Amino acid sequence: MSHLVNGSMSHSMSLNVCHLIGRLVLLALVPFMALSCDAPYVGPAPEDEQTANVVFRIASFEQTDFDSPSTKALVDVSQLCSRINLVVYSGSTKVKSIAQKSSDDGFGTIGLSLAQGHYKVAIIAHSTEGSATVTELDKISFKSNVISDTFLYADEITISDEAQTIDVQLRRVVAMFRLKLTQALPENIKQLKFYYTGGSSTLSANTGYGSVNSKQTVVLNVANGQTVFEVYTFPHAETGKLKMTITALDATQSALHERVFEEVPVTRNKVTQYTGDLFEGNTTETGETRITMKAETEWVGQDEYSF
Repeated sequence: MSHLVNGSMSHSMSLNVCHLIGRLVLLALVPFMALSCDAPYVGPAPEDEQTANVVFRIASFEQTDFDSPSTKALVDVSQLCSRINLVVYSGSTKVKSIAQKSSDDGFGTIGLSLAQGHYKVAIIAHSTEGSATVTELDKISFKSNVISDTFLYADEITISDEAQTIDVQLRRVVAMFRLKLTQALPENIKQLKFYYTGGSSTLSANTGYGSVNSKQTVVLNVANGQTVFEVYTFPHAETGKLKMTITALDATQSALHERVFEEVPVTRNKVTQYTGDLFEGNTTETGETRITMKAETEWVGQDEYSF
């Protein structure tokens, strides 16, 4: 009888050991099972502000060109962009890369833990469909090479043994081309394609200008009665010139009409507005394009051209 009891107990203990081993194996496999899921890896979460030794806090945007600090219009970060990308470099090595969306808690404030030393920091605020890709500080690109209104902060910092908070003010680094039509488009036109050269879709954080010669293509859907369309570029210098080709497309993306504008002047942090009928010319009696300038509160200014 005792042999049976002992045998039963031994068998029960063996089962318990097997169950324990099984559970340990399962727990060990959980991380690998999680990695096999479809959810993309987005990197480690930013450090909590209470444990960070440096906190970047976006205080405002300075919507003026770099040479006119006396004329400013300051607004909150969430009013002008939906995404923020922060990168930290030590020499040529990227040591931190953090992305925020406007739906994230604490949008506009980023805490980091960095070892003591000297770093270069770049913060890019924008509203494109995805995060900015920072291959290096001179090559910041965006999904499908389509850019939005974009702001930049770039500076060198030194991390010591004392925690610090840096209030960041970002500056606009794009030029806008705005098409303002005097006549609504026909109903069969569903999209406008803007193809332009002379600017850049890639940004340099070191200079604040475009860093490659881009052939930019932006296709915008046309809403019923819509007459205003806007596209952006990073100029290679404070001013530049674009060749702009605008094509009207139908529902099958067949071209119905095309208009080409040569040597379109653009300036960083300024709107260049072309106003007219896309299907007819509109010039002065001498054949010259009318040029006027109008100041705006959000941008440093606006150049207007009739065609």
